[in-house]
Amino acid sequence: MEFSLNKGNGYAKIESYDDETTSQLAKVYERSLRLLGEDPTREGLEKTPMRVAKAMQFLTQGYNMKPEEIIRSAMFREDYQQMVVVKDIELYSMCEHHILPFFGKAHVAYIPRHHITGLSKIARVVEAFARRLQVQERLTTQIKDCIQDTLNPLGVAVVIEAQHMCMQMRGVQKQHSVTTTSDFTGAFLKNIATREEFFNIIGSRLH
Repeated sequence: MEFSLNKGNGYAKIESYDDETTSQLAKVYERSLRLLGEDPTREGLEKTPMRVAKAMQFLTQGYNMKPEEIIRSAMFREDYQQMVVVKDIELYSMCEHHILPFFGKAHVAYIPRHHITGLSKIARVVEAFARRLQVQERLTTQIKDCIQDTLNPLGVAVVIEAQHMCMQMRGVQKQHSVTTTSDFTGAFLKNIATREEFFNIIGSRLH
């Protein structure tokens, strides 16, 4: 099922949900509310199971995206062989261990060999992998591998800096902790100067 939410300014938000999946998920969340001691029939919670069912489908929509095809949809032959950096890409994901959010920024760079891709496609690749149940380490590597395997550049660098609600809301409850992960291929892995240039551009202290 697809529907459009008109915002009155020419912008339309398109969302798509599978009716059967939504119905089954809503039943699960209604039962969960009862198990937690709540009354899902009271006014404030009456529509909550359906809302959560749709929200979870939105938050995990990356399973329906094909990151490699996203890149290939805007691949162009170009002889440019200098670093291309897209930094501060907003990132929202769900920790697969507790189904709680983690969020932050991704910084992605690559050095073209023969092909470049549209800059927005890099951000969309991040989104495609982030909108799944994830761990930050795997997310970092998936983004790197997708760009390397699809574009075949001279090198790829990915750094993710994120805060995890599973650390801030429960467990050790450390409110200001930030987790940083990184992964590299090619020139970024072999050449310290290239890697340091990337770190300087994104303003990271990793180097």
